[in-house]
Amino acid sequence: MPYFDAASSLPLHPVARQALVAALEDGWADPARPHREGRRARMLLDAARETAAEAVGCRPDELTFTSSGTRALHTGIAGALAGRARAGRRLVVSAVEHSAVLHAAEAHRDAGGEVTEIGVDRGGRVAPGDVAAALDGTAVALVCVQSANHEVGTRQPVGAVAEVCRSAGVPLLVDAAQSLAWGPVEGDWSLLAASAHKWGGPPGVGLLAVRKGVRFAPARPVDERESGRAAGFENIPAVVAAAASLRAVRQEADAEATRLRELVDRVRAQVPRLVPDVEVVGDPVRRLPHIVTFSCLYADGEALLYALDREGFGVSSGSSCTSSTLTPSHVLRAMGVLSEGNVRLSLPPGTAEEDVERFLAALPDAVASVRAALAPPPAAAPVVAAGEEGRLTVDSLGKRCPIPVIELARAIGRVPVGGVITVLSDDAAARLDIPAWCGMRGQEYLGESADAPASGTAYRVRRLS
Repeated sequence: MPYFDAASSLPLHPVARQALVAALEDGWADPARPHREGRRARMLLDAARETAAEAVGCRPDELTFTSSGTRALHTGIAGALAGRARAGRRLVVSAVEHSAVLHAAEAHRDAGGEVTEIGVDRGGRVAPGDVAAALDGTAVALVCVQSANHEVGTRQPVGAVAEVCRSAGVPLLVDAAQSLAWGPVEGDWSLLAASAHKWGGPPGVGLLAVRKGVRFAPARPVDERESGRAAGFENIPAVVAAAASLRAVRQEADAEATRLRELVDRVRAQVPRLVPDVEVVGDPVRRLPHIVTFSCLYADGEALLYALDREGFGVSSGSSCTSSTLTPSHVLRAMGVLSEGNVRLSLPPGTAEEDVERFLAALPDAVASVRAALAPPPAAAPVVAAGEEGRLTVDSLGKRCPIPVIELARAIGRVPVGGVITVLSDDAAARLDIPAWCGMRGQEYLGESADAPASGTAYRVRRLS
């Protein structure tokens, strides 16, 4: 079964497996002890730190191993905020950061801090000028901008953002979880976090780099391990495997990036030709080589994932309908693109060309089956109320994505060109998907009406064709 969810996690790299087994022999002792067994463990830990630091582009004494990438982000953000508490209490984050960063921001806000969120363009890219504008005014303690987005693959202009932050005297924390396997992060960043399972290292190992000179106060309680930044006994075999596999994937990165980029370009070009009413999202050029994301009108994301799984393809989604919260992906929402029927392919190293061709062959029938299952029969047509001439109201209250958009598409032909149709919906995804539908179908989105039911929102659309 082709596994196309590398952005979530990868199986152990062969080098990681070999290093893990080998390190189990000598990496079990306490590296803080002066006896022979402790010294052996310390040598393994120090060598792994040097290897990882070289890949990150920092000094070994600037790098800490944590229990996960999420822990690295939480520790990095909390430590930098605490260390710069006198400089300011404002945290600046991009709107498309990983949920771990947004959760940390929420905790900071709950503790009395201030959070400023920077928007992105339709490609998911942060503008350095917007970062500069956010740094103007109230003193900022920290800026967080990811190196590349986990849902759509867009690379951020980290070098330019780092220069803006350096000029303002504000540290920049970079979440490099998705990009570190492909190369070091550009620019003069201050803190960096990553996770080993993203590049084929073992789960349960994260990296946190804190440059010398950055004010940093680890959250209490702390102990003597990892410079006080990661309490608890070090998992030396896993750390050794993580560092060894990072070095190994870096050696293969350039050649594999070229090969995977060609496959992804093929998917980006072919999917809109094979499947009607599809929007490919993310920056088409400044992106990671192995990720492609697209959204399908009139399709449920979770149902589409199951349909593809039955065909033998493991993919993921940022669609609102795959979440127990039934809210749109915060990344797609920030980009202002279609969220329904969302599919993310992230190709692992070694992906075969024939597997991609098989996926492209299977996708049209999978989408068609999901759309057919969702299309309501004539007896279940939307409740449409006629208003003054040329106006209709579609009641989609209580219905979840993509039903409100399906009902809008069915009803739009019942108003004349120039007429207005109002869709009533209490589904959060409608706020994103109805404007996106209008853009894809050449209709005019008029915005939300003030005259809406207490339990929902009224979205107005003018028929143009």
